[in-house]
Amino acid sequence: MLFYSWNVNGLRAAAGKPGFFPWLEGTGADIVALQETKATPEQLTPELLNPSEYLSYWSSSRARKGYSGVGLYALEDPLSVSYELPDESWDKEGRLIQAEYPGFYFFNVYFPNGQKDEERLSYKLGYYDAFLKHAQRLRKKKPIVVCGDFNTAHKPIDLARPKDNEGTSGFLPIERKWLDKFVSHGYVDTFRHVHGDTEGDYTWWSFRANSRHKNIGWRIDYFFVSDELKGAVKRSFIEPSVTGSDHCPIGLELGI
Repeated sequence: MLFYSWNVNGLRAAAGKPGFFPWLEGTGADIVALQETKATPEQLTPELLNPSEYLSYWSSSRARKGYSGVGLYALEDPLSVSYELPDESWDKEGRLIQAEYPGFYFFNVYFPNGQKDEERLSYKLGYYDAFLKHAQRLRKKKPIVVCGDFNTAHKPIDLARPKDNEGTSGFLPIERKWLDKFVSHGYVDTFRHVHGDTEGDYTWWSFRANSRHKNIGWRIDYFFVSDELKGAVKRSFIEPSVTGSDHCPIGLELGI
């Protein structure tokens, strides 16, 4: 199965650019996960709701309009679909879609950004822990595939200027420590599993200072699988040449 994930930073804006639909149709993906859609289904065109042969599923923010949101395109109807974490403390911002398939649970997650203030950083860390608890509960039944914008670069190799960003949310020790914990619970960063410690591989670039052209970026978008699927990983890749957002798409192929 082939999976893609992309933080589109506004789906309607991304779809208004010439490359979006050719990219989507050209992926050949079984599942395409989108983050930061910033739209409700009622605001989307028929072409976005049901592109090509895909079924679509949407979770939108109830906290405020034009904020957050995730979407899922799937060739096959999942056995079940759930929206948001089961704890009501984390269910208002449209950050998660969970799709159950015969061999695994698939999560599309747009994790919170902690840069605004201490309150949002605390919310981000709480969301991280709530997600891990939920994933571990489901993992007792089936393996886990999780993708999305984690909003944290894990290691110094995952951003162009680690020293300059040691005090910036997205690379704080406490955020990176949670990713250490996530990995210690048996979740595999598939890109590093396939490619090792390669340099210059990023998924997000600031719109400022020509950062993308200079490749001054961060790798904050991931595909993780639980250890049970580690041996099924065939490819894990980044598509930095695909534009239309400040993030680029990432992909995963599993032999399942």
